[in-house]
Amino acid sequence: MKPRHKRIALIVGGLASLAIAAGLALNALDSNIAMYVTPSEVAAGKSPQGKAFRIGGMVKEGSIKRQDMTVRFVVTDTVKEIPVAYTGILPDLFRDGKGAVVQGRLGGDGVFVATEVLAKHDENYMPPEAQHAVEQAQRAQRTLKP
Repeated sequence: MKPRHKRIALIVGGLASLAIAAGLALNALDSNIAMYVTPSEVAAGKSPQGKAFRIGGMVKEGSIKRQDMTVRFVVTDTVKEIPVAYTGILPDLFRDGKGAVVQGRLGGDGVFVATEVLAKHDENYMPPEAQHAVEQAQRAQRTLKP
């Protein structure tokens, strides 16, 4: 094989390796990215189908029901409500009326099956996505009132 052909083969092999590595990296990123969707958007059918995503807002007062390790509660942006089921240990700061962001998938029955629950960590903090969703919902509710 001539030196020229060796160089071309080396360059082609390097480019192929780089393309494969980039493809694997993009695939890993795509499978780990979770879109944020408000409860109003979920109710309107704008949530990703068959993919994990996050919803956030306030935990509705009186909605927390515990049965063994499964906890059922409702997340609301003050306009729409999404029922959530989570099996596992909740954060210590998870309570009625407090901000929360949950990650998981929407089941066929309309219940959001959470794999992770995040709660706000002090009285002045709410996850930015949840705060934005609550503010948007309140603005929309004010514009709908006569």
